[in-house]
Amino acid sequence: MKAKAHILFLFLWCTQFVFSQEGVDSLPQLDLYRIAFINQSDSYITFPTDVGNIEPLLFEANLNPSFVIRKRKDSKLMAILTPQIIIRMYNEYSYPIKTPSYIPQISAFYLVNNKSALEYSVLFGRLAHHSNGQDGAFYNDDGTINLESGNFSTNFIELGFIQTGYSKSLKAIKTLRSSIEVHPKYWMQDELQGIYSGLRWHNAFTSFKFPLNGSENKKKAKYSLKAETTFMLDNYNDLKMFDLDRINAKFTFYYHPVFLEDIGFFVQFYHGMDYYNIYFNHQISIIRFGIMTEILRF
Repeated sequence: MKAKAHILFLFLWCTQFVFSQEGVDSLPQLDLYRIAFINQSDSYITFPTDVGNIEPLLFEANLNPSFVIRKRKDSKLMAILTPQIIIRMYNEYSYPIKTPSYIPQISAFYLVNNKSALEYSVLFGRLAHHSNGQDGAFYNDDGTINLESGNFSTNFIELGFIQTGYSKSLKAIKTLRSSIEVHPKYWMQDELQGIYSGLRWHNAFTSFKFPLNGSENKKKAKYSLKAETTFMLDNYNDLKMFDLDRINAKFTFYYHPVFLEDIGFFVQFYHGMDYYNIYFNHQISIIRFGIMTEILRF
């Protein structure tokens, strides 16, 4: 409990330190293309310094290239095709990479309203597949889940909205996203029924702080902060409605130093269900460090 309190204090202190500077007269303008990319999963590689109850890793990598489909730059409707892959290399003999997460997806974004250069309202939908590329039995002979070669597969849709604007209190560009993720039963393998959540409510707040020094490049956010939560809404594992195991929470602080072009450093705290395919039955609490691609550029 003391560790969690210290983490929360550090998170709030960083927020105040980063976003307490004076405002700026002008900021780079947003558009549908940039808003869509802000709300994609970040590409990153972690350092082998995870603190928490996850298995010892050499690294975790999220490979998330995005391919844009649109008619022209000012289109109100666009799509992004993403062949997302999450890889963990374990700090074990021969450094194995176990059951990568394959999450290919296509997302569509529609611009509903644009009140100003920084105030946008966007609707989005996503169709995705999540599997681990294995074909073994889901359970071991002793009834435990087969983490080595057990088959994991599900498909889902996600529907939500994105709102952007400028925060006078934070002196930064901000985005708010809320969505519902649904895994229909007939899209999910039988073994996952009743033990894997098929109805989830996602919320995310992101804030980007741009340099105030005129000599610096104002087209890149020097700092960013993302807070994300997921609440499992359906009946699974016989959990009570307000059981804490239903909640996933993630806080990511990103810093882009001047001497780097396309990447920066991040520190992240995550608590909740393990998102690494068939490892979903694990509850993890970790602090990790690593490098991340530029998540907002102009």
